[in-house]
Amino acid sequence: MVRWAMVIDLEKCSGCQACVVACAAENNVPLGSPQEAEIGRLIRWLQTLPRIEGEYPHVRAEAVPMMCFQCERPPCTYVCPVAATYKNPQGVVAQIYWRCIGCRYCVNACPFTLKWFNWFQPRWPATMAEATNPDVSLRDKGVTEKCTFCHHRLQQAKDRARAEGRPLRPEDYRPACVEACPQGALVFGDLDDPDSEVARRARSPRAFRFLEELGTQPKVYYLAATPEA
Repeated sequence: MVRWAMVIDLEKCSGCQACVVACAAENNVPLGSPQEAEIGRLIRWLQTLPRIEGEYPHVRAEAVPMMCFQCERPPCTYVCPVAATYKNPQGVVAQIYWRCIGCRYCVNACPFTLKWFNWFQPRWPATMAEATNPDVSLRDKGVTEKCTFCHHRLQQAKDRARAEGRPLRPEDYRPACVEACPQGALVFGDLDDPDSEVARRARSPRAFRFLEELGTQPKVYYLAATPEA
């Protein structure tokens, strides 16, 4: 069975935000106003956060892309009273939007604060209203949403493989953020395949995961910029 995972090399990431823009465009992430930003009600399935080490003048700054970590033991799935969030057989923590009742238990259970509640009816400028992705649903207000590793792309890859009469290859499927990264900082693939690029990088001495001591077992790994980081 495939287990999809991602490795992000912080030494390569320049913080260009190409992954953020690609994620928003691919998944119809609603835009917010400055007023919503002030009260913390923006939605960002993928965000790039700064990480600063040292003291002036010896300061090192890094950009850290963060999305749902697709935990192997996701606490969000245990608290949802209507099973709107669950882990599928490929290890992706999925969302069933029409089942969500907006209780936000999953938002509070996520130790990484990487789930987002849709407070307002989604809207886009008139010039973008016709540019939404028809392969991804437009979520109404009052539901929780998050990164799903562009799971609709996996379904498309399965359909192509079936039409061509062959099994699905891991390289057939890549999330939008991975495809958009100009530096190749994001690597995606099957963690259970020991020969895959993502599995090799996850075994690197530079590899780490956020808050590993919690035991959620994230499937998003990071490669530290230096061995000392």
